[in-house]
Amino acid sequence: MPRLRVIVLEQTPDDADTFQILYWADVPAARQVHYADANSPPTKKSVWPLATAGDNAAIANGSVAEQASFARVTPGAGMAAMQAFLQTRWQEYQDYINAYNPWKRTNSTWDGTTWDVKNNG
Repeated sequence: MPRLRVIVLEQTPDDADTFQILYWADVPAARQVHYADANSPPTKKSVWPLATAGDNAAIANGSVAEQASFARVTPGAGMAAMQAFLQTRWQEYQDYINAYNPWKRTNSTWDGTTWDVKNNG
């Protein structure tokens, strides 16, 4: 599980109601290998400069997925409205990570006689 779920990076210079946001989501165990950094040593890390060594290790080993995006809140909306909006956006990202699995049949093989069909979580 990620240490944090939503990180507000900065306000955009041209629109005071738009923010650059990072979302961190928990990756299902069976798919972590596909999110992991294959470099040795791993070079994948958060774009957030205040990420801890543990945060970066989780991103590098594939147990946490990071998505950077922009979020525009309703002009004049209070902090509570912004927080609720970002929590909803995070939940949408977590749901996507849970459901997205293009690797379901990765490494399935056929030897000319028999199929070895994989079910990669």
